[in-house]
Amino acid sequence: MPPKELLLQVTDLCVEFETRDGTAKVLDEVSLELRAGETLGIVGESGCGKSMTALSILRLIPSPPGKITAGRVRLSGTDLLSLDERRMRDIRGKDISMIFQEPMTSLNPVFTVGEQIAESLRLHEGISEKDAAKRAVEILKSVGIPEPEARAESYPHQLSGGMRQRVMIAIALACGPKVIIADEPTTALDVTVQAQIFDLLRDLNQHLQTAIILITHDMGAIAEMTDRVTVMYAGRVVEEGPVEAILEAPRHPYTQGLIACVPQLDPNPGSERPPLEEIPGVVPPLSRLGSGCAFAPRCKHAFARCHDERPERQPVGGDHSAACWLLVEDGTS
Repeated sequence: MPPKELLLQVTDLCVEFETRDGTAKVLDEVSLELRAGETLGIVGESGCGKSMTALSILRLIPSPPGKITAGRVRLSGTDLLSLDERRMRDIRGKDISMIFQEPMTSLNPVFTVGEQIAESLRLHEGISEKDAAKRAVEILKSVGIPEPEARAESYPHQLSGGMRQRVMIAIALACGPKVIIADEPTTALDVTVQAQIFDLLRDLNQHLQTAIILITHDMGAIAEMTDRVTVMYAGRVVEEGPVEAILEAPRHPYTQGLIACVPQLDPNPGSERPPLEEIPGVVPPLSRLGSGCAFAPRCKHAFARCHDERPERQPVGGDHSAACWLLVEDGTS
């Protein structure tokens, strides 16, 4: 099959924040691509740069103290970093939307959910207030909210967590964007509601060909939802490739550690289960990363070169790549 249209291309994106400890490079030459109808997972521990990547793509990082210092972000050929703020507001919500992690801090508590969906429609589609209200009800119905007419008149605090997240998805979908960024969309939801939200995102992806970036720390969600995976650590992409390759044959020690942390069901009841592994240590302060591999202090395979030189990503077969000196030393790149 011919490759699908390339919608989003992020190239060598760098973002810095000024802190009391000095300048922190929170994104360091991050590159990724997203095609039509594709779901890309971005995975890593808290503080690795997942959400900052999303906010930078949408140009929503607080400035000051943050600023984009280098790189390009192209959406259907348009360089988003070169646009003025007025043009960028036209693109946010219409061509690219974001589902934020916590609906209660993203939804306006003094407006009904129907009004908030209608506002996006009036802003980007230029339709009348009456037509926008009607469309809002239709969109609520499309994301599986029961009694959408009544729910459109509800305020955010009157809805359950799962319903609020569906409202966030409805707002993101209102203007038919090409790309949706879902930032931890099932945080604090119970398992049943999580499954419902993932089913909804999968349906959007398959039937509307909406491209999705799923930001998560949940390797189970990555396995279930994504086509390709980008693994981030300390503001850098350390491994990238098709989901099957990443899960079945991870090449970076950090990716291997993330997968080893996932509890496994025992296929042989009564047998001794292997202990649950963990990655020792914590993500280092981004203002004091040093010149070597940022993961080296936590890596059981690290050797002298890892502490002195930063590895670049190496191809390890097909579309799979990883940034690790072991691949060079072993001759497996």
